[in-house]
Amino acid sequence: MRTLIDFDDAPVIAVPTAAGPRHAVLVEGPQGWGEFSPPPGADDALAARWLTAAMEPSTVGWPDAVRGRVPVDDGTRRPTVAAGDVEAAVARIADLRAEDIEFVLLECRDPAAARSVRRRADVPIAVDAALLLADPQCADLAVLRCGPSGGVRRAMRRAEKLGLPVVVQFTGTTSIGLAADVALAAALPQLLFACGPVPGWLAEADVVSEARSLIPRDAHLPAAPMPAAPDPVRLQRFAVTDAETVEHWRGLLRRAAAIL
Repeated sequence: MRTLIDFDDAPVIAVPTAAGPRHAVLVEGPQGWGEFSPPPGADDALAARWLTAAMEPSTVGWPDAVRGRVPVDDGTRRPTVAAGDVEAAVARIADLRAEDIEFVLLECRDPAAARSVRRRADVPIAVDAALLLADPQCADLAVLRCGPSGGVRRAMRRAEKLGLPVVVQFTGTTSIGLAADVALAAALPQLLFACGPVPGWLAEADVVSEARSLIPRDAHLPAAPMPAAPDPVRLQRFAVTDAETVEHWRGLLRRAAAIL
């Protein structure tokens, strides 16, 4: 299906955020649009998973939704704690006990460290689903992210394999990418937790029309069968014109496509 997408002319965009510009490449296929926005420093293998996620809505489409809208959380009751130092992480979680927290998002690459923190913490611990595949006992909740998982279908298969409660964390840069996160949450058989958070910059820096921008209403976002197309005026506003930056992102896109 990648032969049906023109990677060489795919628009590269940059949206302003408090942490600096966020880049993405918008890919158009026979069914619509997708967003390719791996994090800075992503290698070709990780970029290939993000490209699979971007191609899914623009080619085969997403699985059918089982709910028409999904609840959204602002993240204030879900503090993130780094687990590079287990003792420091446990102490930080203990300090949070006085707050009304739902669970702790543990940033960790070592399943053994996550398991150690979980054993000593008295609040639910959530880690990336990939870490739980290495050790299903290292956390209470699995965090699903559409982009790095390789799309909605792959994320759903991962959740099914784990058999744990899941929470969907948004990874989209624009409403085109965010629509995939919402599609994942809308298609899961069970959705016990609200999703999110919605990027703070989206209200001022989106590439779709204002009417189609995924801004929460009543703490929910609507699920759609496909992302909205970019608005030409907004697309031009955020288009990257620097030739070196454009070539960097299109080069990463081409290398990712070569892996698929």
